[in-house]
Amino acid sequence: MALVKPAQLVASAVFVILVLSGLSLFADARELSSVLRGFDWRLALPALGLTIVGYGARFARWQLYLRRLAIGPLATGTSALVFVSGFSMAVTPGKMGEVIKAVLLRRLTGTAAARGSAIVVAERVTDVAAMLVLASIGLFSFSYARPFLVVAAVATTIAVLALQRPALLGSLLAGAERWPVLGRRLPQVTALLHASRDLLAPRPLAAGLALSVVAWACESAAFVVVLNGLGLPISWHLALVATFVLAVSTLLGAASMLPGGLGVAEASVVGMLLLLLGNEMDRGTASAAAILIRFATLWFGVLLGAVGVVILRRSRAWRGGAEPEDAGPVGLGTLYPRTGSTGEGRR
Repeated sequence: MALVKPAQLVASAVFVILVLSGLSLFADARELSSVLRGFDWRLALPALGLTIVGYGARFARWQLYLRRLAIGPLATGTSALVFVSGFSMAVTPGKMGEVIKAVLLRRLTGTAAARGSAIVVAERVTDVAAMLVLASIGLFSFSYARPFLVVAAVATTIAVLALQRPALLGSLLAGAERWPVLGRRLPQVTALLHASRDLLAPRPLAAGLALSVVAWACESAAFVVVLNGLGLPISWHLALVATFVLAVSTLLGAASMLPGGLGVAEASVVGMLLLLLGNEMDRGTASAAAILIRFATLWFGVLLGAVGVVILRRSRAWRGGAEPEDAGPVGLGTLYPRTGSTGEGRR
């Protein structure tokens, strides 16, 4: 099973080069290089450590959702490898490439990919909600992006209410049976909606949201550490700015539907730091901060995910998986068995 097509890797690499080139031009390459050399690299480990603590909170949410859907049996170590492997697909629009985890669950446990995909949906919903919670703290001090945040909050609320009512969505999709593509996938979509309802019921929704807030708060703390390493003294104001900037820039990146929000997230970090920190911030420092925090919160995860994939593929659990290994690259079209199954699969 190839996790991603070579063309996708090339596209991501091109995006990264363009983003770094843009930041270098904006900040002046020499100034940016000087700021990065002056970073207190002793603080890199604490920043990455906070990111890892955030991953721990997300893994607890993953385990909660697996239990809620009765997916398994799956050893904790194997479950962790599946979870971490999803990070390898973080550089996709809205991180929806993490549906790879549903394919891995099907391989290991025989669980229908539609049910596993519901976990990814619930993760994205609670992630967005958590970022809105953290961003709302800064709205008392900053007026930036208020209309966008209001629209995002309304859209998220509507999405949650809709996913909690699969019968309503099912009735809306009833006429889609005649559609060439969706009609064939309607049983899988229905299964995904019902599993999503189970994960977004009030109690699991509250638990998932709480864990998401913890995870994103850890990444915000990592951003504070990064800014401190660039010479800014730690203060409550800096923590407030870092939390607000990281939450809003991540939401804007997700809304752009670009792979990993590349370009949009970095530009948002730079722009908001210059706007909100005033004389404390210059172009070189803001650009360096964007590069460093994106490595700590995005590319570090991608690297961990790649390692997780390699370890999982060599594990005994993988070799004894419940389903045969797929031959082609994984995408939305490979989420479901190619046989005449209705898509429910084995549970």
